Amino acid sequence: MTTRFLRVATAAFVVALIVGLAWVIRAATGTSNLSVSASVSANCTITTAPVAFGAYDPIGANATANLDATGTVTVACTKGTSATIGLGLGQNPAASVRKMTDGATGLLTYELYKDTTRAAVWGNAGTDLLDTGAAPSKAARNFTIYGRVPAAQDVAAGTFTDSVVATVNF
Repeated sequence: MTTRFLRVATAAFVVALIVGLAWVIRAATGTSNLSVSASVSANCTITTAPVAFGAYDPIGANATANLDATGTVTVACTKGTSATIGLGLGQNPAASVRKMTDGATGLLTYELYKDTTRAAVWGNAGTDLLDTGAAPSKAARNFTIYGRVPAAQDVAAGTFTDSVVATVNF
């Protein structure tokens, strides 16, 4: 019985020793630094709201007065991104003059400007671009388009339209 007791006690001791060593081995730690990175690209989006002039009356109100209207270009850029906005000449330009068409042969001259006084034409290159400056945040910013149909144009009755491409450069 003593031999048997010794064998059982020795086996129990060996099991306890193995369990204890396993716990000690599990309790050991090691460390390593994990690198984390990301890149943020400069990006901008652009949307527009139309310049809707409404009714042009070449015999009455607009015989002597311009017809003015406004529209909007909305740009959202990555924070800190500088951008410029260009407006194309439209689908019916004559030289550098924008024209709306009635779909046939009728043309109605108009212009788009960067300023409330309608002195700085808003174009698609050089100083005609609108400089937005650096984006203070990713929030969308609105920029007003000041449109004008000059007075005293001799045009036939009809509905005149044009389509201008707005471009954000960043």
